[in-house]
Amino acid sequence: MKISKRDALLWMSFFAELPDDEPLLPRQQELALAAISQIEAAEDAVHARLLSEIPGVQSLKGRTWFVGDPSRFPQGCASCLMGTGLTAIRKTNRCNLQCPFCYDFGVLDCQEPVGEGYWEIGGSRYRAEDVELLLSMGRKPTGISYVYLEPFMEIEVYYDIIRRFHAAGVHQHMYTNGTLATEENLRALGGSGLDELRFNLGASGCSDRVIDMMAVAKKYIPRVGIETPMTPQFHRAFLQKRDAIFATGIDYMNCAELHLNPNNIANYEGEPMYMTRMGYLSPTWSRELTLKLMRQAAEEKWPLLIHDCSNHTKFARDLNLRAKEGGWFGASSYACEFDRIPYAAFLPVLRDDGFRFVEEEELPVGYRPGDIVL
Repeated sequence: MKISKRDALLWMSFFAELPDDEPLLPRQQELALAAISQIEAAEDAVHARLLSEIPGVQSLKGRTWFVGDPSRFPQGCASCLMGTGLTAIRKTNRCNLQCPFCYDFGVLDCQEPVGEGYWEIGGSRYRAEDVELLLSMGRKPTGISYVYLEPFMEIEVYYDIIRRFHAAGVHQHMYTNGTLATEENLRALGGSGLDELRFNLGASGCSDRVIDMMAVAKKYIPRVGIETPMTPQFHRAFLQKRDAIFATGIDYMNCAELHLNPNNIANYEGEPMYMTRMGYLSPTWSRELTLKLMRQAAEEKWPLLIHDCSNHTKFARDLNLRAKEGGWFGASSYACEFDRIPYAAFLPVLRDDGFRFVEEEELPVGYRPGDIVL
């Protein structure tokens, strides 16, 4: 059913008032899902319009979009979307910052350790000396990434395992907020064979020191870029510092669509939200800002590639990984990160007079206010 915005607001307001342990009945579920679908369809239309306005926008087989020199497209992302997926290697369970967009906001101090001397690869524990054994038996990944949480908290322990994967010809990239980077540890990372280093520049508010370290990283590491959730704060700070950022010579910027989970959603209370394919929940402004930035980059011919790392991209990523693993047609682990849909999160966008549904219909009998909805 193509529920109207008025009826969607009425019903979602009602659902938001229900106790968390009270499940919706089948027809109530239909109404809630219809409202969420209508919001998504409206936001999809906005994205399609913004994409159409970007001169020279390029697609990676419909899995993601970017502007700029294709040779600068990050190989780690190509592995994620076209290769054998993204193999995440976890080690460090600490961070020196606390960012409002962090998936572990508020619970950073209680993240379980991987274990002294161990690395988590594929959900299991290994020592660095097990890498050769693992590669001799398993299918070699096209790429791996070092995540969780801030690797520069103990960066010296990473050099050995990076050397081992480098010797095996596996592409490797790492994420950092950059605040603990120095010329010494960046030189050591490059010497160990790290292929890509991605700075979460928004974590430091586009700190001048971190921008300086991006230039240093480019001296020692083949590919250097930015990967940051797109927020209004980061958008403003980036544009203010863009000349200094361009001067670093970095290759790309992945504009991640901010998506929320139970840890960080309270930091964005009252913002207009939508949900992508019944999975990630995001503020509507996040991807819209990315697409507007891509248009500006294309029109002004910026030197770095700008990549739309959206919820759609994450959706495609998981489909590609499951297909490469031999999953059944349509297999995916992409899903909502909330145990119960946060109905209240959709109320601000439904109350926004400027947000319009693409198409609306009257509710059928049995679903209208005043009907007994079972």
